[in-house]
Amino acid sequence: MKTNKLILSAGVLALALASCTDLDVDIVSQYTYKPATEEAVAGEMANIYYKFRGPLGRRYMEAMTLTSDEYTSLAYSGNWVDGYAYAHPSYHNQRAEDATVDWMNELGKANVLASEVVNSEYPDWAKYGARAMRAFFTFIIMENWGDAPLADMDYCREMGFDTNDRVARAEVAKWIESELLAVKDQLPTETNGSNYGKPSKYMALALLAKLYINWPVYTAEGGVQNYEASAYNNPKLSDCIKVCDEIISSNKFDLGPDPYRFKFNWDNTERVEAGTIKDFIYAAPYDTQEAQGMQWGRSHVYKDVKKMTVSYFGEFLNNSGGAYMTITPECVDRFNLPGDQRNWMIAGLCDANGDFTSEANGNLGQVYIYDPVTLLPTTEKALDRDGNPLVFTKNITVTGDLGAVDVGDDLTGWSQGYRSMKWFLCNNDYSNGRNQSNDVPIFRYADVLLTKAEALVRGGQSGAKDLFNKIRSYAGAPTISGEPSLDDIYMERGREFFDELWRRNDMIRYGHYEDEFFPHYKNNPNANFDKTHRIFPISKNDLDLNEGWSQNAGY
Repeated sequence: MKTNKLILSAGVLALALASCTDLDVDIVSQYTYKPATEEAVAGEMANIYYKFRGPLGRRYMEAMTLTSDEYTSLAYSGNWVDGYAYAHPSYHNQRAEDATVDWMNELGKANVLASEVVNSEYPDWAKYGARAMRAFFTFIIMENWGDAPLADMDYCREMGFDTNDRVARAEVAKWIESELLAVKDQLPTETNGSNYGKPSKYMALALLAKLYINWPVYTAEGGVQNYEASAYNNPKLSDCIKVCDEIISSNKFDLGPDPYRFKFNWDNTERVEAGTIKDFIYAAPYDTQEAQGMQWGRSHVYKDVKKMTVSYFGEFLNNSGGAYMTITPECVDRFNLPGDQRNWMIAGLCDANGDFTSEANGNLGQVYIYDPVTLLPTTEKALDRDGNPLVFTKNITVTGDLGAVDVGDDLTGWSQGYRSMKWFLCNNDYSNGRNQSNDVPIFRYADVLLTKAEALVRGGQSGAKDLFNKIRSYAGAPTISGEPSLDDIYMERGREFFDELWRRNDMIRYGHYEDEFFPHYKNNPNANFDKTHRIFPISKNDLDLNEGWSQNAGY
């Protein structure tokens, strides 16, 4: 049965699964049972597998990056203020009305669909896949909002949970663990081909690794605001290492053979299929025609890019940039290792030789045109609309409304902040409503290696150096001679997973979420440092639809 009413709470879900007498149900194409034809199963499972595609393509990306120290929002003489929806997360001062937090309902809908499948006559493979996706979606809700509704009615009844309310975060974490352990060995072991973008055994293991390394965050007594990184005590470290080892020992994944930059290009689907990208454990597939929604370039690209004769992506782009997100100076400063290929992911940081642009060399912040085939900068300087060299400034100067991070709507304002080259644009994609074909990896093998290294260091064990140096060697960065410190790993994660939406997660675990970074400075009256803001406010729409829910503390 499907309803046209948003369902999030487990209590409403129970009614939905029990009957079809709800007057809010759209009578057209409703079923009192779920037809188990091959076509029906495939269609329903696709609705579950790809439900995250919409939020991931924009709003989830905004919420993750703007609250981290990677990105800040920008406004241009009042343009892109949008009710301060982007500035609020940059200040850790989100509001329940902000668009950047109004997407939990999409995952709630997916969990309803998954629970319908679990309780249907569908084949077992579909039920296991639905359970894995339900665990993943619940993880995302728990990660961002703390206490979460559980769509597993049998489990709620068994545990005595109030099915009309959200379940405590620590209990949600335990449920996610139990679900993943129950289904992991029943899921496909293939991650590519027809199973690309769908749950697999290794997707479940990678999610368990994320759950385990953050266990003290999710189970902090009294709420996430009471988590102290300096007192990190994790009973799940050995479990974390175990699931990482299971992925590593499968020999299905590798860091190469493609260079780092190609993993995020618009043709990464084809590279996965060809076997030259072996790093993706689980990814969200996108296509500018067939699987739309990935529009990161719209917010990341230089605002006046359409007026450039040749954009810094090596070709003319016939759509403009929104450009309401730019890289913070603190993030740029992390990319400081000589020879590190990841430095080229930031336009304006390095020249074609890999040397840092500098004031001494007269090219500080100079943006070079990248070759769209090699994805490397050339020696040709990018030019702005007036034919002058395009130069980005690492430090950002606010000239207008400080609350909106307004930098002015002119050539000077547009050049504020360095820009990401990671999700490379091509005009063929971008001209189609700014939709991109870049698949977004959610779990990567590189993450497994660094997660295991972190667990080893936190547990006082050796062996992290080799894992750490595998990442460094692959990226062309200097290797280390001794065991890495936790700070070494934290900084390395900031380089390796830049612009991949895990930085906020890392910052909270490492105790850096309340740090100062542009514009989240203590002398800025708009900035908030309340530890309750480690999770987001429940959106007003979701509160209105779930009358028994209360707003998160601190909002």
